[in-house]
Amino acid sequence: MTPQEAGGSVDMKIMVLPCDGIGPEILAAALDVTDSANRRFDLGLTFHEEDAGFTSLRKYGITLREEVLDRARNAFDGVILGTQSHMDYPAVADGGRNVSAGFRIGLDLYANVRPARSRDFLPNKAPGMDLVIMREATEGFYPDRNMFKGVGEMMPDPDMALSVRKITRFGSMRICREAFKLAMQRKRKVAAIHKANSFLMTDGLFLECFREVAQDFPEVETEELIVDAFAALLVRQPEKYDIVVATNFYGDILSDLASELSGSLGLAGSINANAETGLCCAQAQHGSAPDIAGKNIANPTSLILSAAMMLSWLGEQRGMPKLMAAGRSIADAVDTVIDDPTKRTRDLGGSVNTDAFGRFVAEEVARKAAAA
Repeated sequence: MTPQEAGGSVDMKIMVLPCDGIGPEILAAALDVTDSANRRFDLGLTFHEEDAGFTSLRKYGITLREEVLDRARNAFDGVILGTQSHMDYPAVADGGRNVSAGFRIGLDLYANVRPARSRDFLPNKAPGMDLVIMREATEGFYPDRNMFKGVGEMMPDPDMALSVRKITRFGSMRICREAFKLAMQRKRKVAAIHKANSFLMTDGLFLECFREVAQDFPEVETEELIVDAFAALLVRQPEKYDIVVATNFYGDILSDLASELSGSLGLAGSINANAETGLCCAQAQHGSAPDIAGKNIANPTSLILSAAMMLSWLGEQRGMPKLMAAGRSIADAVDTVIDDPTKRTRDLGGSVNTDAFGRFVAEEVARKAAAA
């Protein structure tokens, strides 16, 4: 009998990287909550901080060192990644490596899982929305992740810029398969988002893969929607959709739209994962908000829920029920706290600071443990 089967700790190492802007503040809050679940469920999690972003640039001359990725790949079970100010980094040649892309490409974290759920007790523009966008994260229309060498953008002359899009059968098949697997756990509905009427070959290949994977899941209802039409439908009938699968660029834009419609980007969790290697990285959906950095007023909910998703995902992948229970307890505690108007952060109409909100959620996780 394994320690997990016997009810013992799962003993896992989590790498944490504060990064830029509000990253250190919301990461501290997320760690307060995650550690509360760690104690409640006797998980045996240990947290190890690494430098990335501007801190790493000042110390090492680069925003993300290769040795950090090597350690994440070989010595850790999960990663919690703070927000990054990519637009303010120097050129790649001067050390300004895209940290988020570095993890996604370096660890082959192809599945960016982004749920969007409306809450009745919070203002939202999409009543009934409860969907998950499965975004392919390692190729597509992103110049820094679609070439073996160099980048997929070029300027033949000062007045012309070109960009290359890469869609592969391998990448499309595996993100579609993960979308269908998740659909089997939910409402058994998957919508594929495309623009095959214009991108005949690239989106055509993605749809071909979607249809092939669908044959292995006859219980799942499928739908194919052109991306611009889907954006309108997401506003008009948000309650209709369950699992949405898309290539990188579409998924990035649509997930932000869905999260904002459901309440706020600040309320949406996100993970980047690889089902084959078992690696998972928690990352807030929103940016680094440098204008409010250091003021202790940012809403840490997105990163807290991302950490919860990471625990749940690792628990599912490794057959560890305690991890899944810990993830659920954090998500439940967040809803309990934000249901109380006196405990909301400023973006939700309250006056609670970042660290205090983290303590409220951590205390709620512990309170339920004491009541159990």
